Amino acid sequence: MPPASKPIRAFLLLLLTYVGFISLGLPDGMLGVAWPSMRAQFDLPLDAISAVLVVFITGYLISTLSAGWLLARMNVGMLLALSGAATAVGLIGYATAPAWGVIVALSFIAGLGAGAIDTGLNTYAAMNYSARTMNWLHACYGLGAASGPVLLTAILASGAPWQRGYFLVGVSELVLVACFLATLSWWPKVSETRELEMEGKAGEAQPAASLLSTLKLRTVWLGIVTFFIYTGTEAAVGTWTYTFLTGHHGIAADRAGNWTAAYWGSLTVGRIAAGLIAGKVTPRALILGGAWIIVLGAILIVSGLGATVTILGIMCIGFGCAPIFPSLISTTPNRVPLQHTANAVGYQIAAATLGIALVPSFVGYLGRVQGLQVIPIAWFVSAAALLVLLMMLLRFAPNPSAIETRTASSSTPSTP
Repeated sequence: MPPASKPIRAFLLLLLTYVGFISLGLPDGMLGVAWPSMRAQFDLPLDAISAVLVVFITGYLISTLSAGWLLARMNVGMLLALSGAATAVGLIGYATAPAWGVIVALSFIAGLGAGAIDTGLNTYAAMNYSARTMNWLHACYGLGAASGPVLLTAILASGAPWQRGYFLVGVSELVLVACFLATLSWWPKVSETRELEMEGKAGEAQPAASLLSTLKLRTVWLGIVTFFIYTGTEAAVGTWTYTFLTGHHGIAADRAGNWTAAYWGSLTVGRIAAGLIAGKVTPRALILGGAWIIVLGAILIVSGLGATVTILGIMCIGFGCAPIFPSLISTTPNRVPLQHTANAVGYQIAAATLGIALVPSFVGYLGRVQGLQVIPIAWFVSAAALLVLLMMLLRFAPNPSAIETRTASSSTPSTP
């Protein structure tokens, strides 16, 4: 293999990782816009969305909790190819499902695929890329999540059914699977990544820890709760923005769809900005600064000062959310011993998935029982809880100085 091939491989793997994060975000951003049409088609109550979310989370949890074990036995590329295929089956299945029960069942398969993609990409990125690159990678997730509502809003505006959007995204997943398979031999196992090799230079490489031993670490449990509340907050705002703007403020459906896309877009802009300043600002400052912006946004929304202030608050929440997830993932190797990293990332993403499913479902239940006006109150409580948890996690981490300085690792991984 010519010497230039390794840099080319590294660049292509980074490019595929970027595209993988975009594909991960696309269906997440579509659900909030698709839900009113799905609900009308199948004659469902407002909170029936929880059935899909809970079943999805079940598949997601199984794959995320198994990802550490799988990554010890296959390379990242194989895991991504298999999980991408499962995601494609679920999404194309949504588009062709004749009944609501079929969609609920297919959400389990989609969850299996999405969970493994999420954990595989994040574990690989956390152990190979800097905080700057991690923020840009997650900006790609935001780009996907922002593109989903735009795509589906345009499809609905043209008179086409919501199913067309899910079919198109499912086909794009199949294209991505083909790319993962074509580059299969380029992807390393987690045990072969650069940081593990560097640790091996100072002594014997340590074997991967068991799932149970990782759970004995206090910071892992604190991280689990924090990720649950963070993604629950992000998803609750993303899921119910469209319904709240149309049902409470009377905003037209097309404008509400665009503002939902703008929420995810603010997440993307924030992550690009965080990547630009990551070398100058510590991850701790990025995380806590984002949390305070989320609280500010929630205060603007609950103030009841009208639709314009509500939309401004929603944009603040999206922008504030931007650096938190990628910065927390990136600093995972500094919060836990390196041999626990893959398991810890899996647990964190499993908790994040629970948050995505349960918090929006609970907010939807409150909206049905108490009325849509309770939704911003729930957003505020969640935002305040997140701020407290982040302060605790960053204060009690065993390596706080490492969390202050984890910005200098290379943005290009080694390749086998």
